[in-house]
Amino acid sequence: MRRRIERRRSGFTLIELLLVAGILALLAAFIVPNLFGQANQAKIKLTEAMILRNGSIGKALEAYRFDMGQYPDTQEGLAALFQSKDKAKEDPRYKGPYLEGSFEQLKDPWQKPFEYRCPGEVNQDGYDLWSCGLDGKDDGGKEGSDDIKNWIEK
Repeated sequence: MRRRIERRRSGFTLIELLLVAGILALLAAFIVPNLFGQANQAKIKLTEAMILRNGSIGKALEAYRFDMGQYPDTQEGLAALFQSKDKAKEDPRYKGPYLEGSFEQLKDPWQKPFEYRCPGEVNQDGYDLWSCGLDGKDDGGKEGSDDIKNWIEK
């Protein structure tokens, strides 16, 4: 009598591998868009935290106004918050710099500069400060705009 030698099957078949790859692709199709949506929401919240009155830029502008008697005008812009102590030689009221780093580093989470206007068109007794958001375009406050502003639309 001859003995039969049976081979043990090891590994996966091509169909099994394709099935697993399909399931993983299906899961990724649902999960990946949610992750990108969460990242964008986090950037919006971070921008709001920077530009609102209690945010880092808002507080720096308030400190500047407290010392200098007014907000920097549109021409001076946010760069006024970064001037060195040498500015105090020109004007002894100046106690800055009011923000750390350099003006060139002051960008929104999408790496675009913030927009600043003083006196403001919306906040007429103060300043308008905004980010153009994800699309990088100043939408001028249009309906459906992704701009992040320091004012509330009326």
